[in-house]
Amino acid sequence: MGIDYTKRPAQPAAPESAPAAAPVSLSKVTLTKAAPSVSLTKQGSAGGTLRVNLNWNARPEGGGGLFRKAKPLDLDLGCLYEFADGTKGVVQALGNAFTAAPRGVNQRVIWLDADDRSGRSEGGENLFVDLAFAGQIKRILVFALIYEGAANWAAADGVVTLFPATGPQIEVRLDDPRDGARICGVAMLESTGGDLAVRREVNYINGGQRLLDEAYGWGMNWTAGRK
Repeated sequence: MGIDYTKRPAQPAAPESAPAAAPVSLSKVTLTKAAPSVSLTKQGSAGGTLRVNLNWNARPEGGGGLFRKAKPLDLDLGCLYEFADGTKGVVQALGNAFTAAPRGVNQRVIWLDADDRSGRSEGGENLFVDLAFAGQIKRILVFALIYEGAANWAAADGVVTLFPATGPQIEVRLDDPRDGARICGVAMLESTGGDLAVRREVNYINGGQRLLDEAYGWGMNWTAGRK
């Protein structure tokens, strides 16, 4: 029997294309447990002024019973710092410790702009680091403290975002809440061998600045203070 050339064999269906990959944002890096660090030096962001922003939701008003009477959450942004010359300290609203600099530097290198007592400010609270002095920075531990209101990090829904002068912003979400802890070591800015990097911490501690100090070996003496 001859072959009937008028009938062509059915062609296999073209394979379906894979779903398009989610677009990668070049404007933001989110630090996670799986990817906890980023080098500011390697991404060209180790210069200019670095702004560190804390934003959160105040405890919602409304509802009934005790919930209605609860105070809004007042979170404070601050940092422990250590310069290459051995100078150590804290920058925070508590005690009006708003600025810091290494010995011999006659201008502020780390400073806090204001104290947002409600969490309703669109700008939140901001800490600044002058990276022109990056060579004099050994380490900076950014922390968030629940100063007033129930120690409820889930309700706070906090996020810390670092805004370098150039390059993508860096986000650290306080997304591992542990109720009862008053303070959270959020991120470490550290200079090692000429490389300035940011590492996610999100380390909740049942206590205040003194216990945070002990956890990271800062070795400072602490006294009680108020705003």
